[in-house]
Amino acid sequence: MKKYITIALFIFSLSLQAQGGIFKKSMFAKKPIINLENFDKQRIHFGFYLGFNIYDFKIDKKYDAEDIVVDSETGFNVGLISNLRISEHFDLRFEPGLQYGQRNLHFPNISDPVESLREVKSTYLHFPLLLKFSAKRVGNVKPYLLGGVSTDLNLSSNASSPDDNSANKFRMLKNTNNYELGAGIDLYFEYFKFSPSIRGVFGINNELIPDNNPNSPWTGNIASMQTRGIFINFAFH
Repeated sequence: MKKYITIALFIFSLSLQAQGGIFKKSMFAKKPIINLENFDKQRIHFGFYLGFNIYDFKIDKKYDAEDIVVDSETGFNVGLISNLRISEHFDLRFEPGLQYGQRNLHFPNISDPVESLREVKSTYLHFPLLLKFSAKRVGNVKPYLLGGVSTDLNLSSNASSPDDNSANKFRMLKNTNNYELGAGIDLYFEYFKFSPSIRGVFGINNELIPDNNPNSPWTGNIASMQTRGIFINFAFH
């Protein structure tokens, strides 16, 4: 997971550097041209976001054994933004969206290479409620922090299936809850506001549905399995 966090931070840094080149004259000059000066004074405004994600699992074991290896693949995010202004520095945001991701689980205790791999594809309807704290705007730049809670509906869940891993069905709960923490920066163009951000998503509840056999080689040693994820989003308002 540390590797993916490093990659995400690097990409986010490159994005900000690229934007810095564009805004150097208009934002950081002694007397910059102020774009959308009254935009954030609106009581309510809307937007949308596009981005990508890297999902992982936090796995707690019942007893000491080799770790289950999780390989993460890059997925995508798309959604809407509704923003309610509370005060000069605080906003309440609702950002419903669609997130697709895939995690490949490798079970080292299973010698058969086919049976030792389980592909966990997830398509989430994501419903986060977030509190945004913004620093003071400087020219056409305003950094912010945000955090809150979210709930997910996993459209790819096999929760209702009577089959389990013995029939190649890796089952997870359909509904999960998370908390989220992130940071971003608002960049004000002449006609719209662009906001790149990075966010960590941390599952609260155990999402695994154990196999019918309590000694299953796939789930028998898993006490809990919780989602961890990184979102890189690019929002337009």
